[in-house]
Amino acid sequence: MFFCNVSIAEKYNYLEEKFTVAYKWLAQTDIKNLPEGFYPLMGDDVIAGVQEYSTSPWEERRFETHEKYFDIQYMVTGDEMFGVCKRDGLKEIDRIDENDVVFYSDPDLYGQVLLREGDLIVVAPEDAHKPRCAAGAPAPVKKVVVKVKI
Repeated sequence: MFFCNVSIAEKYNYLEEKFTVAYKWLAQTDIKNLPEGFYPLMGDDVIAGVQEYSTSPWEERRFETHEKYFDIQYMVTGDEMFGVCKRDGLKEIDRIDENDVVFYSDPDLYGQVLLREGDLIVVAPEDAHKPRCAAGAPAPVKKVVVKVKI
């Protein structure tokens, strides 16, 4: 999925080498059998983080953005609701600079995407996203978040 306003459609190249290295690794790696942890794909420019967790009710999660990295969020197993909206106009509630994350209050309007096994979504710094939300009842998932440096 590629999601942005036409005014910034040419700002990023989603097919540059950093992204294609990530897509190829996701497609060709036996991630189901990889343990949780971080896997550098191109030094500090592209890092895959394998995660296992239980999804949470929508109300318990927060929208977030990143300043230095794109996220490629890839569902290995399980289902997850994933909130999306523009960062502009959101009310900041917390910032953890060392983790490159800013958290926001829920906006009045937002979208949701159901991520299922094999699905991925790419979010840019302009995109607020709300990951780890239950698709129905909370359930275990395995997911990879690939961080691609701007």
